[in-house]
Amino acid sequence: MAKVIKSDADYEAALAEIDSLLANEIAAGTPEAEKLELLTLLVREYESSYFPIGLPDPIEAIKFRMEQQNLSQRDLVPFIGSRSKVSEVLSGRRPLTLSMIRALHSGLGIPAKVLLQEREPADLDESPIHWDRFPLREMVTRGWIEEKVEDYRSQAEDVLRRFFSELGPIQTAVALYRQSQHVRSARDLDRYALTAWTARAMILARRNAPKAELKEGSVDLGFMRELARLSFLDEGPLLAQEFLAKHGIAFVVLPHLPRTYLDGAAILVKGQTPVVAVTLRYDRLDNFWFCLMHELAHVALHAGQDTAQFFDDLDVGSQGDPKEKEADELAGEALIPEQQWMRSAASRLRSPEAVRELANQLGIHPAIVAGRFRHEYKSYRVLNQFVGHGQVRRLFRDVRWS
Repeated sequence: MAKVIKSDADYEAALAEIDSLLANEIAAGTPEAEKLELLTLLVREYESSYFPIGLPDPIEAIKFRMEQQNLSQRDLVPFIGSRSKVSEVLSGRRPLTLSMIRALHSGLGIPAKVLLQEREPADLDESPIHWDRFPLREMVTRGWIEEKVEDYRSQAEDVLRRFFSELGPIQTAVALYRQSQHVRSARDLDRYALTAWTARAMILARRNAPKAELKEGSVDLGFMRELARLSFLDEGPLLAQEFLAKHGIAFVVLPHLPRTYLDGAAILVKGQTPVVAVTLRYDRLDNFWFCLMHELAHVALHAGQDTAQFFDDLDVGSQGDPKEKEADELAGEALIPEQQWMRSAASRLRSPEAVRELANQLGIHPAIVAGRFRHEYKSYRVLNQFVGHGQVRRLFRDVRWS
C-alpha cells in the first residue's frame, strides 16, 4: 500500500517501486496502474517540497537525451509509435502515455520520475478505442474534417485526434466514447459513429455558443409552449434556433451518420451549455416540432442527472423507459394540451377543417395537429397535405445534406 513520503529513504523506495511497475506490462484501470498514479502524485508532492529547483521538463529531457545520443525523430519511432506521434509529442500537442513512458524509460534510460511529472492520471490511460472503426471517410466527405486523407487506415488516429482536439484534451474523446448513454432505439447503434456525431454536434455548438446562460428551471411547460407558437410562422424552425440561443441553449441541426438512426439528442454536460440537436432524418414539420420538444423535455426533466446524453430514434415508443415516457408526455402537452385535444373534433375526425380549427385555437402550425392524429391512429397516409413535407431542411442552408 502506497504511503506518504516523509524521508529520503521513502522517496528512494517510491522511485524504485515506480521503476519496477514500469518494467512490467500493466494495463490501465488495474490496481497496479492505480498504484503507479498514486506513487507519482506522492513523489511529485515530496519533490515540490524538498527539491524547489524542480526536475527538467519531460519533453526537454527527451530532447536532451536525443542530443546526447545523436538521435533523430525517426529514432524515437520505436518508443513512441509513429513519426507523426513523435512530432506531436515533441511539440507538446500529444501527452505521453503509459506505454510511451515505459518505452522511453527502459530504452533510453530517461528517469521515470522525469517522464511522469505533471502527467494527469487520465493522460496515462491506454485508450481501448479502435480509431479505424470511426466513419472517417464519411466524416471527410461531409466536410467535418477538411484536411486531406490519403490512407484512411494508417492516418485514422492522427486525423481523428486533431478532430476531437477542438473539444479539449484527447481524454474528452475517450470520455465521450465511454460515457453512459441513454439510447432510445430498436436497433443497435454504431457506437463509434455515435461518438463522432456527438463530438461534431458539440463542436458546432461551441463555435456558435449562445451568449446568454441558461437559468436553472427556466425550461418548463410555459417556456415550451411559447416556443411552440413560433411553429405558426413560415421560418419557425429558424426562429426556434434564435429563441433557444437567447435563453442559453445551443441548437444544432446535424444529419445523422449511417447506423445511428437518430432523430435527435440532448447533450447535457454539467457546467456547460446544454446542446439540443436534431438530424431532420424526416424532413417534415410535424416531426421537427415533436423532436425538438422531446429533446427540450430532457433538458427540463433530466438536466443534472447521472445520464448526460440522450439519443432518440422516435420511430419507436418509449419502450417502458420512464425517462422517455416523461419526455414524450411533456413534449405532447407543450404542443397540444391533452384536455384541448380530447375536446377537439381533430382528435376523432381526419378532417382538414378540424385540423385548422384546433391549430388556430392554439396558435400552432396545422402540421402539429395532423401529426398528432396520424401518430395516435397509426395512419400515416391521411392528412398528408398538412405535415409539411420538405419544409424544414430548406431553411438550414448551411447544412450539407447527403
